[in-house]
Amino acid sequence: MRAIWSGLIQVGIVALPVQLYAATEEHPVRLHEIHTADGSRVEHRRFCRAEGREISYEEVGRGAATGDGIVVPLTEEDLACLPLPTKRVIEILGFVCAEDVDPITYAKPYFAGPHGPGAERPYALLVEALARTGMVGVAKLAIRSRERLAVLRPRHGVLIVQTLLWADELREPADLAPSAPVTERELELAEVLIRELTGIDKHELHDEYGHALEQLVAAKVSGAELAQPPAKELPAVDLMTALEASVRAAKAARS
Repeated sequence: MRAIWSGLIQVGIVALPVQLYAATEEHPVRLHEIHTADGSRVEHRRFCRAEGREISYEEVGRGAATGDGIVVPLTEEDLACLPLPTKRVIEILGFVCAEDVDPITYAKPYFAGPHGPGAERPYALLVEALARTGMVGVAKLAIRSRERLAVLRPRHGVLIVQTLLWADELREPADLAPSAPVTERELELAEVLIRELTGIDKHELHDEYGHALEQLVAAKVSGAELAQPPAKELPAVDLMTALEASVRAAKAARS
């Protein structure tokens, strides 16, 4: 794997040299933009408004707009000189129970690997100490041109650096929470159903969208009719009746 960040994890006066690696790899199904009139591919070009011409990628830089609309050009050297303490240091601000971190705040995970001589022993110590205590380290780091909150947690003997969303990046649910009351018997049946359906083999789960898209494209090319799966109809039944039937079905599937 190719490292995307190098620096230190700072715990008090202990400094642990690490490198970060992408921990996930998405496989999106890509669709091309086309001109609907003739089906030809659409190109996106870099165009300079001031000169009225297309420019090459090598001529493209970055800039930040001020409050009065002036765009200040920024070079890679400028960005490298940002006065950020988190630019090359992941400073652990403190430790909290893993359960205290709301999963809605989780962003992107990275593997952190020990880097350089003498790094493996303090790395192993930090991983084991976090695993034993059930705690995670809360830290800040600058990565991918942004400063982020992050948690450091162990997973299969490896340290995971999981970036978090800032509080102002979370939306409020407004009035989505239902106000309808539920009975104690309904809650008991729902808990039984949850227990009966506990356990999933994630290795048997697959993204079926790509396969369905291939079938659609093949049907379009051949002119054949695309077979549609039967639509699921939700019967209008009483909630208690539905819960009881679901519990019976779940128990039968386990036996």
